[in-house]
Amino acid sequence: MGGAFVAVASDSSATWWNPAGLASGPFFDMALMRGVVDTDDQLPAWRQRMSGLALGTPALGLSYYRFWLTDIQPPDPTAEERPGRNTGEAGVPIHSLLASQLGVTLVQTLLPGVHTGATLKYLRGRFSAGQSDEPASPGELLDRGDGLSGGDTEGRFDLDLGVLATAGVVRLGARVRNALEATFGPVRMERQTRLGVAVAPEAVGGVPLTVAIDADVDAYTVATGRRRVVAVGGEQWFLGRRLGVRAGGRLNTVGARERSAAAGASVAVRTGWYIDGHVVRGGAADEEGWGVAARVSF
Repeated sequence: MGGAFVAVASDSSATWWNPAGLASGPFFDMALMRGVVDTDDQLPAWRQRMSGLALGTPALGLSYYRFWLTDIQPPDPTAEERPGRNTGEAGVPIHSLLASQLGVTLVQTLLPGVHTGATLKYLRGRFSAGQSDEPASPGELLDRGDGLSGGDTEGRFDLDLGVLATAGVVRLGARVRNALEATFGPVRMERQTRLGVAVAPEAVGGVPLTVAIDADVDAYTVATGRRRVVAVGGEQWFLGRRLGVRAGGRLNTVGARERSAAAGASVAVRTGWYIDGHVVRGGAADEEGWGVAARVSF
């Protein structure tokens, strides 16, 4: 759905998107997931690989995520971005952060239809830095960055907070990620605040369709510059909820103004057992990637 999910997430993925969403989810949901997203057509460039296991109930969630962030920068920190794939130069800085996150999510209902949630996270991470002295494409430099080692492993605590309000077909959500802004070496996990609204007619007996929009409140920094995203997406289920189809897009409203589109599907291989998948595509300098998940829900 292009990332428009703060007011939508209600299964175990809510441990990542909005902790409060678990309150409106199934009795039990468990998912095993893997995803990759990157930009590798020009400098600066970055790649994120993520895998995870999440379990959710309406009152409690447990999650483990492991992610690897690699980025490369132009040799001259004041240089402008260089178009094209063959942009590698001598002395290109390469950074890599390997981190794991263990989270416990607690949910509390304040009023009928109004829920809050918090995920207490313990993170262990290792920051590594190097450089490439041989010309190469951004994609090849990212591959080299994936092999960086060294650096000290550090442990940090952090916190995600969320709220969800539902009334008829309308769902309103808000989430603050990295409230304590944990740091690993020179890398600071910046606080990210996002608001979302969704319309889901199925909640009052209508069609199994959801339309959503999310918007970041403040800008934050990633490897390619500043980012403040607006995302729009939709999802519809068919064949008695045995097939779900979704699509969406997102736009960075600051900095380089990157744009990406996403599409995905869920297939029920048997009652309560799902295979989920999605792809992300953008322009020459935008995000591209994919993700898959196996999920049990009842």
